[in-house]
Amino acid sequence: MPPRLLVLEDDDGIRTALRMSMEDEGYDVVDRADAEGALQAVRDEAPDLMLVDLMLGGMDGFSFIRSVRPTSSAPIIVLSARADTHDIVAALEAGADDYVTKPFEVKEVSARLRALRRRPPVAPSEPAGSSAGVVVVDRTGGPLVLDRDAGVLRRGGADVHLTVTEFRLLGELVTAAGRVLSRRQLLETVWDRGYFGDERIVDVHVHRLRTKIEPDAARPELLVTVRGLGYRLDPR
Repeated sequence: MPPRLLVLEDDDGIRTALRMSMEDEGYDVVDRADAEGALQAVRDEAPDLMLVDLMLGGMDGFSFIRSVRPTSSAPIIVLSARADTHDIVAALEAGADDYVTKPFEVKEVSARLRALRRRPPVAPSEPAGSSAGVVVVDRTGGPLVLDRDAGVLRRGGADVHLTVTEFRLLGELVTAAGRVLSRRQLLETVWDRGYFGDERIVDVHVHRLRTKIEPDAARPELLVTVRGLGYRLDPR
């Protein structure tokens, strides 16, 4: 089955161009001009990936992303006419995985989609304390367990919802547990080699991941910042 792609874009010309180009790339495209219709499409069509314009009439792209994230981990690429840092960070914090500013080349969008489709975060080696792809990240309280084979993270038996990018990010950090990974290293492994976005996207996703795995995200103890170098996961 070809991957199903939802395109949410209220500009008829851009939406049509994206649909035709992505169909040529082999995607099964579902396109909508408004967020309300796109929400229904998410429920009915269960897309594998999404392209989402931020500035829409009615419900905007930010609200759409926040609405779908509790039930869908499908990668989301934001399409933004504004390159303002605050808009980009807000979209990523809402749950987007990547962003492309307008005007854009369709080849760039296609490359970003291909990178996000390379999902498996499974590493060639297992850190201490793991077995068959199952890693205990935090033994305090209800244990925090990453099951990379099943693609889930659980805290005390309850699933912790992660986006695909967050799952891959945690997987890379778990593999390198105790070692510092630079932002550039994480860009190349999580977002795929050849990614040409900026390193701020790593910081935003680390922040989002901390809100899900740390008892106090403002005072991280598991996923720590090593000033001037990058990030390190310290299982406990």
